[in-house]
Amino acid sequence: MRRLLLALVLLGLAGAVAFWFVTRPQSIAAGELPAHKPNLENGKVMFFAGGCAGCHTTPKQDDRMRLGGGMALRSPYGTFYPPNISPDPKDGIGAWTEANFVTAMVKGTSPDGRHYFPSFPYTSYQRMTFADLRDMFAFIKTLPPVSGRERDHDIRFPFNIRLSLGGWKFLYLDGRPFTPDPNRPVQWNRGAYLVNGPGHCAECHSPRDLLGGIVEARRFAGGPNPEGEGTIPNITQQALGEYSEKDIAEVLASGTTPDGDSVGSSMAAVVRNTSQLPASDHAAMAAYIKSLPPVK
Repeated sequence: MRRLLLALVLLGLAGAVAFWFVTRPQSIAAGELPAHKPNLENGKVMFFAGGCAGCHTTPKQDDRMRLGGGMALRSPYGTFYPPNISPDPKDGIGAWTEANFVTAMVKGTSPDGRHYFPSFPYTSYQRMTFADLRDMFAFIKTLPPVSGRERDHDIRFPFNIRLSLGGWKFLYLDGRPFTPDPNRPVQWNRGAYLVNGPGHCAECHSPRDLLGGIVEARRFAGGPNPEGEGTIPNITQQALGEYSEKDIAEVLASGTTPDGDSVGSSMAAVVRNTSQLPASDHAAMAAYIKSLPPVK
């Protein structure tokens, strides 16, 4: 009996250690970041490619560069309220270090060591280079500080247990940065990087499994709108086969579709960001999207 109890205790301890190892928040140390001179112009491109203003702009005001947060994002798990990411040192991220920012973007971990919910698309942002992330951070710090913190998320139990997000990350956060395909042109690789990294297009244009992870076999094939209204369209050649690269680039630049209509709903907000990108990036993203094989 004593041996059995000892074995059970040891198994329990091993399980606790394994649970801690899997669920612990991970971070990037300042020493892992080499010397870097920020490029604000590139930071601006990354900012708009990343759609930061789309979620973190303070509602009911015209200046989209006021990143006070608070826009309600409904989902099957509850409602998320993006936080203040303005340079305000008290209520925003003005007191953050570069390592804090990079950690948040690629590890989904807050400066105080908490897991962020994956409504913040760090599963895509992890593909970005550290240089691009540091440029983005430098650009955000040039924007006006906004005081005030937003309310906490309103998430249903058990999805509101942040510790469980460590297990979710173990399944869906692989930690791999974008790797260019040497067999593809430079333009295609640029588009692949923008679409899969800062653009996080798959986060909306893909169906998800019961745990909220993207169904990889149907990436970019569309799915239910997480806010419960309609669907997010398929952007593989299954649906966009008649679109040329020029057509796709025009949608990203102006929101105008080949038939002369305009995109609406959440895509209109996306275009407000992508329209700020250079034409070369519209063309690069279009080249990549046009190359996506058809997926039903």
